[in-house]
Amino acid sequence: MLKPDAAIAFCEQTWESEILPVIHDYILIPNKSPAYDADWKAHGHMDRAVALLEGWCRAQKIPGLTVEVVRLKDEQGHERTPVLFMEIPATGGVEGDTVLLYGHLDKQPEMEGWEPGLGPWTPVRRGDNLYGRGGADDGYATFASLTALRLLHEQGLAHARCVVLIEADEESGSTDLPAYIDHLAARIGQPSLVVCLDSGCANYDQLWITTSLRGLLGGTLRVDVLENGVHSGDASGVVASSFRVVRQLLSRIEDESTGRIKLDALHVPVPAARQAQAEAAASALGEVIWGKFPFVKGMVPMGESGAERVLNRTWRPTLSVTGVDGMPSLQNAGNVLRPYTSFKLSIRLPPGVDPTSATAAVKQTLESDPPYGAKVSFEAEKGGPGWDAPPFAPWLEASIRAASETFFGQPAMSMGEGGTIPFMGMLGEKFPQAQFLITGVLGPGSNAHGPNEYLHIPTCKRLTASVADVLARHCVRER
Repeated sequence: MLKPDAAIAFCEQTWESEILPVIHDYILIPNKSPAYDADWKAHGHMDRAVALLEGWCRAQKIPGLTVEVVRLKDEQGHERTPVLFMEIPATGGVEGDTVLLYGHLDKQPEMEGWEPGLGPWTPVRRGDNLYGRGGADDGYATFASLTALRLLHEQGLAHARCVVLIEADEESGSTDLPAYIDHLAARIGQPSLVVCLDSGCANYDQLWITTSLRGLLGGTLRVDVLENGVHSGDASGVVASSFRVVRQLLSRIEDESTGRIKLDALHVPVPAARQAQAEAAASALGEVIWGKFPFVKGMVPMGESGAERVLNRTWRPTLSVTGVDGMPSLQNAGNVLRPYTSFKLSIRLPPGVDPTSATAAVKQTLESDPPYGAKVSFEAEKGGPGWDAPPFAPWLEASIRAASETFFGQPAMSMGEGGTIPFMGMLGEKFPQAQFLITGVLGPGSNAHGPNEYLHIPTCKRLTASVADVLARHCVRER
């Protein structure tokens, strides 16, 4: 297997001198995902980001590496977001096997609240952290994947044939990805191992493996009560506030005193193995489970215990209001009873809940028997399923344990994640025999999607070596 000291030195040197300067330039590019930049093609930022990463990849001295930017069009002739597709042939006589490594390069929008001196498109390094949008979610994945393979070649270790797929639509729900998976099916083959570097870590002290992901149901709830706004002194008490009607409707979905989702269609039983993992993770993390969030003074977390908090964010549905329309700003708010209120709803779904059926249940619950006969509509957006990993094969479990102990000096830990990676469910269906290694660098404070997002550089280095070690052990596993 890897020589640890040499591996750490290689990752240290490569990240500092070759990778971080390029990630710096990548952060400068505002290549927001299409859901947040409908004119992404005309603006050209996505193509700039793809070209930057493509250039770095082509310069890597990996024997047999091929790099291609694949571009497809949809049924209406519109260009889909591109995919960066790479193939690396097997070494050491290992044939007939494939590893698929995945990441994405599109980014979330700016978000408000960045600290002075920081910004989404302003790369700033402070100690171990590189601030800026997209470095941790998920720009680093391309670099870590190829650097892990370079490390194997540096040490003369064999690996299976590898395919690296970097998409540019993940933050929009990977809507373009199924077409690329079908288009590239013959070239991808049948991977026995899928490595996804787009997840989180509960701390920066050990290797964290994601064993499940929640699905997502999104949409806009709108309540209309008037054709136009009227004087609040004249109408209040006669015309029900659209906001109060929205509040009533949301109470059909969620118990506002606890946050529990009331609809049985959005729940599943928590498997015993995931319950045990949650308890182990809670024991290891303690207050880190909730202490990583920037609570205001006096605020306390939901949940009665650490394990319950882990399960709340991984195996239970939750409702968040992520946007609002129909409300003027405070400085423009007159004494008017507003005609309508719209809320953008984001509902996280446990693994195993079908988003189509869940959407139908939410829509029926919100729209039926509207209070006061108000005009109520729920317009759903495209949802995504959750995912539950298959049990680890003995070789993979041993490899993960060895990599964490070697490069982090701590035992590996497993835990579900609250976010959604549509690619995982898609691959789980297409490659039911594959093993999955889902991990990442989004740890406490890294704040993906929010202000002050940062990449924790030491974790990137250790994770790169860990992935290389697992790839080497995959090559010599018992089949």
